Amino acid sequence: MRARQTMTISLPQEMIDQVEKVRKAEHRTRSELVREALRTYFSNHFAEAPVSAAELRAIRRGRAQIRRGEYVSLDELFNDLDSKNRQASKKRA
Repeated sequence: MRARQTMTISLPQEMIDQVEKVRKAEHRTRSELVREALRTYFSNHFAEAPVSAAELRAIRRGRAQIRRGEYVSLDELFNDLDSKNRQASKKRA
């Protein structure tokens, strides 16, 4: 299997002009420029943050609590928050 594959893309003429201008100024090939642009895009939009050991422990504890039934539903949480907000409003009045 080849390490690289060829991909054909279509671009508006203005973008092609920009690619050509930058690649000439930086003495790079179109492929190098597009690879760098894609690496930058992926790292900005799909970066994976490393998970710490403490975060993994907290996730495991949370999953264990759910298995034991130690949780509240979203509806229960909203109802509880709503009743607390109504009580706070009465105190201010």
